[in-house]
Amino acid sequence: MKFIQKFRSPIILVSAICGALIASAIIHLIKGDDDLGYPTNIGPEIARAIDNFIDWLVVNGEWFFDGISDNLKVVLGKLREFLVWIPWPVMVALIFLLGWRLGSLRIGIVSALGMILIGLVNLWEPAMVTISIMTVSVSVAVIFGIPTGILMARSNLIETLLRPVLDAMQTMPSFVYLVPGIMFFGLGNVAAVLATVLYSIPPCIRLTNLGIRQVNPSVVEAGESFGSTRLQLLSKVQLPMAIPTINQTIMMALAMSTIAAMVGAGGLGIEVLRSMGQLQEGNAFIAGSAIVVMAIIIDRITQSVVISRSE
Repeated sequence: MKFIQKFRSPIILVSAICGALIASAIIHLIKGDDDLGYPTNIGPEIARAIDNFIDWLVVNGEWFFDGISDNLKVVLGKLREFLVWIPWPVMVALIFLLGWRLGSLRIGIVSALGMILIGLVNLWEPAMVTISIMTVSVSVAVIFGIPTGILMARSNLIETLLRPVLDAMQTMPSFVYLVPGIMFFGLGNVAAVLATVLYSIPPCIRLTNLGIRQVNPSVVEAGESFGSTRLQLLSKVQLPMAIPTINQTIMMALAMSTIAAMVGAGGLGIEVLRSMGQLQEGNAFIAGSAIVVMAIIIDRITQSVVISRSE
C-alpha cells in the first residue's frame, strides 16, 4: 500500500497510456483503418469564409491600404536615400561616437570596426536598406506598443483580454506574419514593414506592462506624497522601466526584417536569400555574418542605454 501511495501518479499515468493503446488496438480491429477518419471536414468552408472576408476588406479598404502603402514607400525611400547619401567614413565615425558616449570606448571601437567590415564585403548599401526598414518598423511598434502596454498596466481587464492575443502572436511561426503584408500591400518593403511590426510589437507591449507593474509601490507613493501628477509619475518613474522594451523590439525587428526578404524586401536578407537560391554558400555566409555583426552592434549600444538608465 505504501508503494502504491508513493508512486500513485506514475501508476495512474502508465495505466492510462496502456488503456489508450489497448482501446486503439480494439477500435482498429473492429472498424478497420479506412473507417477511422473524421465524419466531416469543415476546413474548406472556413477557408472560403476567410477568403471572402479578405477580398471584401481589400476592395472596400483600398483607399486606406493604398494611403498607408504610399506614405510608407515615401518614408522608406527618403530614409534609404539619406542613409546611403551619408559617406561611409562619416557614418562609421557617428557609430563610433554613439557607441562611445552611450556605452564605452571599447563598444565604440568594436561598433566602428563592425561597420567597416560590412563595407569591406560590399554590403554597405544593403545594410542601410535594412536599417531603414528597421527604423520605420521599430518606430511604429514603439508608437503603438508602449501606449498599449501602459493601458495593460493600468487595467487588469485589458491585460486579461490582451494576454491571449499576445500569447498567440508570439507562438506563431515567423513566416505567418508575412501573409497579412502580402494580402493588403503586395510584395515589397511595405509588406516587410507590416510583418516586422506585427512580429516585434508583442514583446514591446509585454515588457512595457511588466516594467510598469514592477515599479516599487513605495516609490509611487513617495511621488504622490510630493504632489506628482499621474502623468509625472508615468513619465519620470514608471515609463523609464519600459526602456528595455526598445532593445527587445529592435532585435526582433532585425530578425524579421531579414526573413521579410521572402516578400521582396531589400537589404541584407535578400542577399542571403539570393545567395542560397543560387547555391553560393560563401556569399550567403558573408551576408549572414553581416546580419550578425549588425545585431551585435545594435544590441551592445542599446544595452548600454538600458544599463545607464537603470543605474
